Amino acid sequence: MCALPIRDDIGSQELRRRARRESDGRVSARLIAIANALEGMDRASAARLAGMDRQTLRDWVHRYNAKGIAGLCNRPAPGRKPKLSEGQMAALKAVVLAGPDPAVDKIARWRIVDLCRWVKERWSVSYSETGMLRLLWSLDLSHRKTRPRHPQSREKAQQAFKKGGLLPV
Repeated sequence: MCALPIRDDIGSQELRRRARRESDGRVSARLIAIANALEGMDRASAARLAGMDRQTLRDWVHRYNAKGIAGLCNRPAPGRKPKLSEGQMAALKAVVLAGPDPAVDKIARWRIVDLCRWVKERWSVSYSETGMLRLLWSLDLSHRKTRPRHPQSREKAQQAFKKGGLLPV
């Protein structure tokens, strides 16, 4: 069986140069394997030196022939579609940034469980606490709790203590 021809518009020296500059190690190994094969090394040896199987090298040669060096990068995984639309996510982010209305929401601050309940009531979409936390992270929001504050604490006394002075009575 004849080996699959490799396009030769980019020479093996250029492929090696780009492999050295590549930040992704897997793409770099693919470039080196193709450069070795272009220089006449048998495909099994070229693949083994790059840490892959001969059939895997053949698959990368197909992608290299079709799309060039850009075809050697990993494609993004599709993943699951989000439960909320873009507009709903924007509305959720605005609600989180605005904070809850104590009169309407009957809470002083948003917790993850409160946001899960709010989304369920508003759009009939249920999220687990972990899922809601990941959704907030994807919206560039972080889950932060404010430090607890005693209702009878005195600000002046705390400032005087920090300065090393006497405590006012």
